[in-house]
Amino acid sequence: MYDYALIGGGIVGLATAYQLGQAHPKARLLLIEKESIWAAHQTGHNSGVIHSGIYYKPGSAKARMAVAGARSMVAFCEAHGVAHELCGKVIVAAHSNELPRLETLEQRATANGIVARRLTPEQLQEYEPHVRGVAALFVPSTGIIDYKQVAQTLARLATESGAELRLQAKLLAIVKKGDSITLQTTQGDFPTRFLVNCAGLYSDRVAALGGVCPRAKIIPFRGEYYELIPERRSLVRGLIYPVPNPSFPFLGVHFTRMTDGSVHAGPNAVLALAREGYKKTDIHLAELLETLAYPAFWKLALKNADEGLQEILRSLSKARFVRSMQTLIPEIQPSDVTPAGAGVRAQALANDGALVDDFLILSGERQLHVCNAPSPAATASLEIAREIVSRIPPP
Repeated sequence: MYDYALIGGGIVGLATAYQLGQAHPKARLLLIEKESIWAAHQTGHNSGVIHSGIYYKPGSAKARMAVAGARSMVAFCEAHGVAHELCGKVIVAAHSNELPRLETLEQRATANGIVARRLTPEQLQEYEPHVRGVAALFVPSTGIIDYKQVAQTLARLATESGAELRLQAKLLAIVKKGDSITLQTTQGDFPTRFLVNCAGLYSDRVAALGGVCPRAKIIPFRGEYYELIPERRSLVRGLIYPVPNPSFPFLGVHFTRMTDGSVHAGPNAVLALAREGYKKTDIHLAELLETLAYPAFWKLALKNADEGLQEILRSLSKARFVRSMQTLIPEIQPSDVTPAGAGVRAQALANDGALVDDFLILSGERQLHVCNAPSPAATASLEIAREIVSRIPPP
């Protein structure tokens, strides 16, 4: 009998295993992951950014945990030798009609306790000589990081503290009986007194197996990237973002210098045809039909039809993708970039057609379910884990 059993070996699940071990060192702890490696999905396919928290509504869990998470993640990396760099980022207003939105971001930064310096076009050139814009914000607390290395470190630390971590253990069913919950998996049955669901792209299904209705469904959005060829990496010094469109739930095409020196541009945002659909050709018919049969999806699609069409066209056309890059760096040409990998965002969509904007952690009988933890969840993972631990009874 385990005291705690966790489902999901991404960064949130591993951080929770680590924090539970710190809080309850004598507890018997199990974490199961269906893949053969840690961080196989959202964690291992994201853009590797330490987010400051500037975008999120003041007072929200995302704002609170991203701001605190940026600090705790850097401290964790420094303590355990994980590759990272606080290079800062510029958020650029390319045109004058974006200035009111830039002003709103500046106010949000102040409300969230984030340093953000306003830049003139000339000052912007000092940070990013190849970027053109009418104004910008410089956010020094933003950085780059290797989240796969963070996940592997968390797995090692959790194991060293006595947790049992199992790869290639796929959950099949959840059986509740008396004061225990049994996880039926491909590696056998595991009884536990308390269950924590950190299953990411399948978190809604795991919640349903546990008898908890999340009142939302995970809709997978694929984000596709291009990479600057090595000879053109000098066009980008750090992180370069556009001012986001508040009517669209994604940040727009931006530039990220990774910890290995490569520079990625993207992502766009299109419906993935499978929950783990990292390629255009990855289709899981049952999962796609499940999405298309969800009335809330069509409410979202109709509301964002214009933006959604542009995202699809950009996915199909390299020339359109490059034109989006040229909004920030005009001298980029199609020959300067090559296709890179893609990620899939597990975005919860409520039954009324509204995207779940904040982190969503639901309680059940002897259960907690993390049912919405897209970006900035990697940045905030240690803080999300602390929140989970605070809501779990001691063994």
